[in-house]
Amino acid sequence: MDNSGKEAEAMALLAEAERKVKNSQSFFSGLFGGSSKIEEACEIYTRAANMFKMAKNWSAAGNAFCQAAQLHLQLQSKHDAATCFVDAGNAFKKADPQEAINCLMRAIEIYTDMGRFTIAAKHHISIAEIYETELVDIEKAIAHYEQSADYYKGEESNSSANKCLLKVAGYAAQLEQYQKAIDIYEQVGTNAMDSPLLKYSAKDYFFKAALCHFCIDMLNAKLAVQKYEELFPAFSGSRECTLMKKLLDAHEEQNIDSYTEAVKEYDAISRLDQWLTTMLLRIKKTIQGEEEDLR
Repeated sequence: MDNSGKEAEAMALLAEAERKVKNSQSFFSGLFGGSSKIEEACEIYTRAANMFKMAKNWSAAGNAFCQAAQLHLQLQSKHDAATCFVDAGNAFKKADPQEAINCLMRAIEIYTDMGRFTIAAKHHISIAEIYETELVDIEKAIAHYEQSADYYKGEESNSSANKCLLKVAGYAAQLEQYQKAIDIYEQVGTNAMDSPLLKYSAKDYFFKAALCHFCIDMLNAKLAVQKYEELFPAFSGSRECTLMKKLLDAHEEQNIDSYTEAVKEYDAISRLDQWLTTMLLRIKKTIQGEEEDLR
């Protein structure tokens, strides 16, 4: 069956579901099991939504899932309603990101009301990702990652919480909210330090915190590096710590060449990602002053 055939079948199912809902509201249905008609309508709306999905009509699929969700709420089937709102959100993601967020928020309300905070946290991440990629509103993405981290922490899912917090820190630094980023990197780094599995990543978090300090002020960065070495001796011997010291020296001497050379040496072994490149360029700018432009 081609897409138009699937769409026609979905439309017929919608009409049938609407009839069931109307019939359930009649006086006799009220006396003789109107709720079973509503249950049937829920099922038919869901089938219609899946048909629309097959026809790639994402908005119609989202709307049909929403209709099913509303009926589930009428029947007090909260869990089924939340599932349908999530399905609606996933369909709308492909057509209307803002509507996808609205549906996921409806699902989150139901899940938090039921005390299902881990599932709510997962959907806050989905919303954050829509703000990141589709709507490009980083402030709102940060807010949803923070909410998600909060719920994960409450449920003792610390590694999931940390993943969200690291996203927040990365974006906060990009928005020049350095202190917020430093607090998170230090907190996650200190937690990682005590875990045999995560120990290795602690140096990366302290390195990122030190770079954020450097963006505020060189003296801050110098003191931070000393603090991290005392706190976590393994940081001392790391390539990240060596790079930081070379960058601090270059900055003190206002020597742009040795700064560039130190970054090149590091990049030859550990490729710089976009975030590190951005931070290192910001610091480089403070060496060059205004006379030379950034290369």
